[in-house]
Amino acid sequence: MNYWSLQNKATPRILVVDDVADNSYLMQALLESEGYQVEIADSGRAAIAQINQSPPDLVLLDVMMPEMNGFEVARQIRQHHDRSILPIFLVTGHDQIQLSTLETVEVNGLIRKPIDFEEVLTKVKSVLPVQRLVQWV
Repeated sequence: MNYWSLQNKATPRILVVDDVADNSYLMQALLESEGYQVEIADSGRAAIAQINQSPPDLVLLDVMMPEMNGFEVARQIRQHHDRSILPIFLVTGHDQIQLSTLETVEVNGLIRKPIDFEEVLTKVKSVLPVQRLVQWV
């Protein structure tokens, strides 16, 4: 039995974490058009609260946020044993992030801004099963 069957969900849930509302809504529109359920958090603290209440299947986490940056949020998520297999992609406009930094915070990868829609979908599909909503007529 794998992680996804343990979650027992028909549609994968993705949590988008970004303090800039336009960035979140753009990502939400893209992912919902592909059949994913998308939730939004506007801060690291809000993201951790949402994850603790109802863990998503994937987190897309902005690096640069006030109070708690994406690295800190990822570290806190990884501190919880039951959250250790939750896929996390950091989203950033910075060119200087090193691979060693990504390994230190134990994330699945990096998505660079400006957002390349194909890259986002490829990375999401690499960790989530491709599932569409089926409507019965």
